[in-house]
Amino acid sequence: MSDSTNERKIEHIRAIENDSATDRCGRYFDRIMLEHRALPDLDLSEIDTAIEFLGKRLSFPLLISSMTGGDHDLVRRINRNLAEAAERCGVAMAVGSQRVMFLQEEARASFDLRQFAPTTVLLGNLGAVQFNYGFGLEQCQEAVDCLGADGLYLHLNPLQEAVQPEGDTNFAGVADRIGEIQQGLNVPVLLKEVGVGLSPDDIASGYAQGVRYFDLAGTGGTSWSRIEHHRRNDGSDIGLRFQDWGVPTPLALKRAEPWLDRVTLIASGGLRDGIDMAKSVILGASLCGLAAPFLRPATESADAVVDVIERLRREFITAMFLLGMPDVATLRNNRALIVEER
Repeated sequence: MSDSTNERKIEHIRAIENDSATDRCGRYFDRIMLEHRALPDLDLSEIDTAIEFLGKRLSFPLLISSMTGGDHDLVRRINRNLAEAAERCGVAMAVGSQRVMFLQEEARASFDLRQFAPTTVLLGNLGAVQFNYGFGLEQCQEAVDCLGADGLYLHLNPLQEAVQPEGDTNFAGVADRIGEIQQGLNVPVLLKEVGVGLSPDDIASGYAQGVRYFDLAGTGGTSWSRIEHHRRNDGSDIGLRFQDWGVPTPLALKRAEPWLDRVTLIASGGLRDGIDMAKSVILGASLCGLAAPFLRPATESADAVVDVIERLRREFITAMFLLGMPDVATLRNNRALIVEER
């Protein structure tokens, strides 16, 4: 089982590399038109993009979203380059599922990243469904300790598990188990979808269990259903049938608006530039997660990842300038900046 889990990580990367349509390119944020200020009454060089997240200062609200982990030179190189770039640029980073490190000891090295990112926010990651397959608080704490994490993603991926050839599909009672982990863990739990979207009912369920951080992770970007399609050899096209299932990220943010005074929202899923990030913050997100734009640069070098981060920062700050917003606090949940939605 350990070998197959580790190999699955590489198969996921290869599927993304070989099939450009795994990125669904929904561009749902393009439907949101923002107010342009020809007289912004600001000096662009003085705009403050810094935020605080989990008690740490970030240079702007960017999270390098979860990608991978495992016992392979490529995976170790990707994660190290991402971590080094995140530290240099002062942005957050989340790792891919750490389940593999409990199945194959050698995979732990790909998650030993605090040495490369000593000060910035790092988030661990385990699948919540695994609580029905032998995992519990001990494994969660071990995942946090291995990474030196500031928080732990518990990802929710029922579609991916349903389509995956060897998927774990017993989600019964998972919400109660999440509550047990939230109470026992020494860092905050963050609930995350993987590209299909969290509903208001999902937020309510997590909130009832003590969770206060939610990554909505809507549709529009990478389709894990399509990725898993490439791993099937039974002739089924179910992964293609469901490749666009779910709620687009902007809509997920709008539907979560009633929760903004009680929880912290992360927007991910289909964000591709700094303008999408600005629109996400306007819709209430405190942090914006992107993964696909970083994968290929991360196979090259930390410098290549830094180049992408700096491009996103420039786009984000330019959007703030053109909106007349001096800092992120004035931008966040400022829906008056939305002129029209098509």
